[in-house]
Amino acid sequence: MGDMRSRTFPPAFKGRLHDPRTATSIGRWLGLAFAVCFVTGLISHVLQHPPGWAADDLPSRPVWGYRLTQGLHVASGIAAIPLLLAKLWTVYPRLFAWPPVRSVRHALERLSVAVLVGVKAPEIRAHWSRRSPGTLALPEEDGPDRRSLLAAVAAAVGAVTVTTVGQSFTPLKDLDLLAPRHPDHGPQGLPVNRTAVAAGVGAIPAERYRLTVAGPRPYTLTLDELRGLPQHEVELPIACVEGWSKSAHWTGVRVVDLLELAGAPPHARVRVVSLQTRGGYRVSEMGHEHARDPLTLLALRLNGEELSPDHGYPVRLIAPNRPGVLQTKWVGRLEVLT
Repeated sequence: MGDMRSRTFPPAFKGRLHDPRTATSIGRWLGLAFAVCFVTGLISHVLQHPPGWAADDLPSRPVWGYRLTQGLHVASGIAAIPLLLAKLWTVYPRLFAWPPVRSVRHALERLSVAVLVGVKAPEIRAHWSRRSPGTLALPEEDGPDRRSLLAAVAAAVGAVTVTTVGQSFTPLKDLDLLAPRHPDHGPQGLPVNRTAVAAGVGAIPAERYRLTVAGPRPYTLTLDELRGLPQHEVELPIACVEGWSKSAHWTGVRVVDLLELAGAPPHARVRVVSLQTRGGYRVSEMGHEHARDPLTLLALRLNGEELSPDHGYPVRLIAPNRPGVLQTKWVGRLEVLT
């Protein structure tokens, strides 16, 4: 009993790096990673699910815009994981602080992050400054330990970033060890997320394929008629919400040319309908910025070859600055929306 009574509660933490200055140093990096991940996540959501009032104003340039923002979104989210673990390690002794609520201010801190930031602003400013009050700094002999900890955290962040960012930043693709996709692995050297089998698309005989364009002057084209229209080649990236992306050469018919044949007004939106029978994103829509961009194609060929079934044979959409899930495959119908 005597031994049990002599034990203190809460437990004593003697580590020298569970201090505000160390937590703030790591918090800077974590805050930056979280901010980048949050902002790019909002961009991704708006591009995938644009609100009605913004649908016609989404830009089609730069062509690599979504590739950059989604790559940053995934990379910063992954980098935040070791940063968050390190941050929790520096502050976990506070989880055992007793009593759990010491004052009204302390209760507000625990109830709301926003309140926490507002109430603790003076201390946050102090720890972020290079010259903090002496009571907040580590003893001089502990400086090397803190630098070693920060170096180890930076190395961990660098390791997880370098081994995943190659899925989008192709110069590092040979180091792409932990990412869900490799940019070179897939039919015709390009990854796919949904195969033709998964989408319920069987073999589509060329002689039976028809593209229907519904507009003021509706018409239907066979595959041979599509091939007979002026063909254009563009280099555009396809960028997935998973974070992988890769540029490719696409050949096909400009959507704007098809719209003009249908008598579409200049500011018309377009609905693109796939022949797939199951799975999400069977239908996508484009505002006039994308529909009228000369780089937006109904592609028939990829890297000089006829599209494979998994890449949308016989016809797929490819447009600049657009999420991969909206680059509709197995296109069977275009509808002019006025």
